[in-house]
Order: sequence, then structure tokens, then C-alpha cells
Amino acid sequence: MARRPRESSGTGIYHVMLRGINRQNIFDDEEDYTHLISVLYQQVCPTDEITGKPLPSRCIFYAYCLMPNHVHLLIRESSESLASVIKRIAVSYAQYYNKKYIRFGHLFQDRFKSEPVNDNAYFFTLLQYIHQNPVAAGISGDVAGYRWSSWGEYERAGAGIQEICCTKHVLARMPLDELREFVNTLLPATQSILDFDSGSSIKTDEEVKDFLSTRFCIKAMDIQVLSRDKQGEILRELKDYGATLRQLVRLTGLSFSVVRRA
Repeated sequence: MARRPRESSGTGIYHVMLRGINRQNIFDDEEDYTHLISVLYQQVCPTDEITGKPLPSRCIFYAYCLMPNHVHLLIRESSESLASVIKRIAVSYAQYYNKKYIRFGHLFQDRFKSEPVNDNAYFFTLLQYIHQNPVAAGISGDVAGYRWSSWGEYERAGAGIQEICCTKHVLARMPLDELREFVNTLLPATQSILDFDSGSSIKTDEEVKDFLSTRFCIKAMDIQVLSRDKQGEILRELKDYGATLRQLVRLTGLSFSVVRRA
């Protein structure tokens, strides 16, 4: 069956989500998060590889949030199409990640998800939603406490910091104090927003990783190279420990069917 064409946005603005293949983690340490942020910056402030001269911005970002196994972007098309920009981001980061961790193959799910943003109300709902992701996932106690989102750019707007997002566009429509209160007001669970997953884990990712390290002296992704019998043994213990199926798929990179059958 042919894929449905992407729904185009009358404003050129989209909510985009990139997810790790098989829901696996795409960030393992601070350097990984920092590197993807630098890739985002290269899209808004690109330079010619030969002359070093600045080039027109490929896109405009209004918000981003890097989660352990996926990325949210609020992005507007500029000199390049949405598909071209997202491909640049995905390929650049995958090359870095595969070289660092000596791995091969795809890092991201083949087709990124996107939805058009055609009105001001939904634009601000997405600003709220994207920055609240770490809070909703139980990773951070509040929006400001999470390092790997664009909220810090809004808090320090005008202070001369290097910005990825066009904060002035947003702050011209909603002052910082009002915006701060807005993004910290939790969205209702019934809010309809395109997303990858739902549900929460009994154990946190760090607890599962620590269990693997202590009990089996391995990292989560190392399970891929073990025999099927050994994989099954470890996966069954992880399930007994309290890890969920989706969590194990995300952390180990194994397929859902392998994790479910174990």
C-alpha cells in the first residue's frame, strides 16, 4: 500500500517527531544530546563547507525537546523543504552516533512523523506540549529543570546566548512571565496531539540499566549480540524486575516480537 502524502501546512510550520528505530534510545550520554543540538544549530546558521561563508537559514525552529528515544521539533520551512531538513538532521546525527558506538544500519525510524500547524492557538499548545514532555515522562520535576529542551533559550532570551529557536517571534505574542506560567500548566490527558507512545514504566530507564550492569555486567544494547537463549534469560529477568515491553524494545534495540516472546 502506498504511503499517504504528508499533509501540508498553510503556514509552513510543522510539529515533527523523530524516533529511534525499534523505539531504542538515541542518546546515551551528555555528548550525544549536545551533538544533536549542534546539528540543529547548523540548520539555522549553516555555512559553506568550502568558503566558510554563512548561507541562508534552512529552517526556523520555535521549540525542540530531546527525549531519550525521540525528538520533538516545532519547525518552519525556509530555504529548504521540511523533508530535506529532517533528512539532514537524521543523517548527520546517525553518522556521528554509529561512528561513536561502532554500530551499523539505521538509527531512526524510516519515516518521521509530522503534522501541520495552521493556527496560533495550536502553535502555543505545541510549545506547551513539547516543553512538558520530560515532566509528563517523569524525567524532570518541572519544565525548567530539563537541560535538553529549548526552554532555556526562552528564559535567557536577549542575554546574548547562542539561540537555535526564534524566541523573539513567540515572546512578541506572549511575554515571558505569561509564557512561563502557560508552559508549566499541565495539559489535560485528553488533549489530542500527535505522539509516538503512551503509558509509563514501572522502573525508570536508569534503574533498568543499573540492574543490567549489576546483574549481568552488560549494557542494554549489548544484548543484541548474545545468543537467543541468553537474550531470553535476561529479558525474562528484566520483565520480572519491572521493565515494560516497550521500554525493553527502546533500550535494547531488539524487535517487539523478540521481547514479547521471551
